[in-house]
Amino acid sequence: MSDWLAELRAHLADHEAHATRRRLPREGGDELVDLASNDYLRLARHPRIARAARDAIDTCGTGSGASRLLAPPQTRHERAERSFADLKHASAGLLFPTGYMANLAVLRTLPRPGDLICSDKLNHASLIDAAAMSEAEHRVFPHSGLDKLDRLLARHRGRATSAPGERRARRWIVTDAVFSMDGDVAHLPALARIAGERDALLVVDEAHATGVLGPTGAGLAEAEGLAHHVDVTVSTASKALGVLGGVVTAAEPVIETLVNDARPFMYTTAPPPSQAAAIAEAIAVVRAEPWRRERVLALAARLRAALAEQGWTIPVTARTTPIVPVVVGESERALALSRSLARSGLRVPAVRPPTVARGSARLRISLHAELSDELLDRLIAAFADLAKTDTP
Repeated sequence: MSDWLAELRAHLADHEAHATRRRLPREGGDELVDLASNDYLRLARHPRIARAARDAIDTCGTGSGASRLLAPPQTRHERAERSFADLKHASAGLLFPTGYMANLAVLRTLPRPGDLICSDKLNHASLIDAAAMSEAEHRVFPHSGLDKLDRLLARHRGRATSAPGERRARRWIVTDAVFSMDGDVAHLPALARIAGERDALLVVDEAHATGVLGPTGAGLAEAEGLAHHVDVTVSTASKALGVLGGVVTAAEPVIETLVNDARPFMYTTAPPPSQAAAIAEAIAVVRAEPWRRERVLALAARLRAALAEQGWTIPVTARTTPIVPVVVGESERALALSRSLARSGLRVPAVRPPTVARGSARLRISLHAELSDELLDRLIAAFADLAKTDTP
């Protein structure tokens, strides 16, 4: 035991020495302006959503009590799934406690031995972990590296023929819609085209796009007019919707397969009814208050332009999203800048390896719909001051 604890202490000391995973002190506590959370539409405290959750607690209690397969039918869960399916232009949906579990269910259940999963290098950790745990072959292509993706699919197609009566091996393209550290979007039209040409299935994680992009807030696929070209969509309620939970939307046979075969669904306690009720109400608010996504995207566009003009390195994206990263290079520099902003009353976290590649530490600014013009001006001015004193 003592050797193991000593090993863990050395491991933690190494992290501290390289300024990787240590969390910043919460300087100023709750007095700092929140520019860190993913509550893009500021729905986490919306009175309609809070009331829906309270009503469900008053009626059903605080817990669901069992797996969905054992518990009595839960009308609130079914309503949340139906609402999500309607939002996503899909025929069915399935609710999981978190987006991580939803991704794990999809990639551990649907791809089979002999299949090929091709995933973007910058996909979220939940997609990377789920693909690694799949029984299918897993290959990674460079971020937005469409030529490499096409070659991987072509090679697999050439060797994936099956004997009569055997299951045909399949190819899967897996991507985030919005990449959480760069704030850029997947080249979804090109991915859909390649999927069609290579007889591949397309899985898109819309975690950071749901509620924000598209005419009704359904996400990137809707924004690109490709909702019916995505085979499986994974979304989360924990970001723009301000709640918690992961939802898979797809054709009915896909959802039925997950219900019957997905271990992260079968062997976990269902989300509480209050969570399901809050999700359904959050979708109703997204539909009723489109100004929220319009506002946050307008703020992000203005901030990107201002910081680029000041000379900061801002990754380019084909569509504006609420995530505005300022890439500064080394972890120590990112930490110093983050602390300077905290002293100005602004909470902007430093994101460091291993979350991002070494040499690409950054400040990750996450905007929300209720941020005032005055506070955005204050943020822009703070970066202008930093630009005068910061030395790479």
